[in-house]
Amino acid sequence: MSLHLELKERLEQAYAARLPEGVALHQDALLMNFDTGLALEARFASAEEYTINWLWGDARLRIDTAPLHPELATCPNHFHDVDEQVRPDPLTRPGASPWENLGKVIDALLVDPLLQS
Repeated sequence: MSLHLELKERLEQAYAARLPEGVALHQDALLMNFDTGLALEARFASAEEYTINWLWGDARLRIDTAPLHPELATCPNHFHDVDEQVRPDPLTRPGASPWENLGKVIDALLVDPLLQS
């Protein structure tokens, strides 16, 4: 079973009450819209290579692992915040399973979609 199919099943089980339309699988991405208005897209090439993008109103935010910011303590993981600044990734960690990282991000976003606290 592919990683995205496995994640889709787990997401639909864990967040069924929060996902009115379920999870859409599009080629290499998982797309979901939560009951809070949060829209999220997750792409996992592996446990070490991924991007998690989300929309909250007009704000676009992202956590990804592109190795572009060696100055950050969490490199390659980094967070593109609401002000389009690149910051250390506050949630995911290299080597964690895709499910662990994605679940941690979703749980945090359902409480604070802009990750400002």
